[in-house]
Amino acid sequence: MITIDPSEVTTGKLHGLILGAIGPRPIAFASTMDVNGNANLSPFSFFNVFSANPPILIFSPARRVRDNTTKHTLENAESTKEVVINIVNYDIVQQMSLSSTEYPEGVNEFVKSGLTMVPSEKIKPFRVGESPVQFECKVNQVVPMGDEGGAGNLVICEVVLMHINKNVMDENNRIDQHKIDQVARMGGNWYSRANMGMFEVPKPLSSIGIGIDALPEEVRNSTVFTGNDLGKLGNVEGMPTKTEALEFVNNHSDIKDKIQEVNLIEIHKFAKQYLDQDDIDTAWNIIAAK
Repeated sequence: MITIDPSEVTTGKLHGLILGAIGPRPIAFASTMDVNGNANLSPFSFFNVFSANPPILIFSPARRVRDNTTKHTLENAESTKEVVINIVNYDIVQQMSLSSTEYPEGVNEFVKSGLTMVPSEKIKPFRVGESPVQFECKVNQVVPMGDEGGAGNLVICEVVLMHINKNVMDENNRIDQHKIDQVARMGGNWYSRANMGMFEVPKPLSSIGIGIDALPEEVRNSTVFTGNDLGKLGNVEGMPTKTEALEFVNNHSDIKDKIQEVNLIEIHKFAKQYLDQDDIDTAWNIIAAK
């Protein structure tokens, strides 16, 4: 392991390492307006949701590392207490990137990036028409993290109205995680397209998993199973008994033929094939039948 003391490296170096390690990060495409009514649009990847009741989103426009100046978005949020946070999908990622150019004050990034200005209903800043989800927000508080270059400023936003493009909804009136096609920031110039690498992990909400510590020793110490495999095996309410496992195997001739007269490692390898397909019940019965 490489160990780094933040006080012993430059802010620029530390900034790059932190952003390279923490990601993908969702993007707040923040639309604000100055006191003179000039529109501003800029993306920020120091962003997330922090509460549903009240609905709170927080993003952080950091002070510039190179010269310790602040961004127009921060100045507008502090002076007008309003912001629209637009969600970024793949269709607008290039336009979003263009809008991050440091144009002079008063230049309209909506115009520069070719994005549509849609009037908000409860606040003054415009929404991005092409964004799949738009949050009209009141700024409750701005909390500075410091006064030197690289210091963040937490813009604590309360959602007063949410707009969702109906094309990203599923038949149950939920946001379809494939249709919304979100992108996220990573280190350097890298982005991540969410729906190109999605997978489901069941939450242990309705049942209490036995835990990895309750697995048989030969399973815990297996040279075949990964930490993810053990996590799946430990996220069950109970292991099948030997009798139950043998009954299962006897009813599945293809499995029975595979596990006869093979060693423990081969059993684990065979069970792992089912774990990789998220068929945890079959994997457990293979393990318990041996």
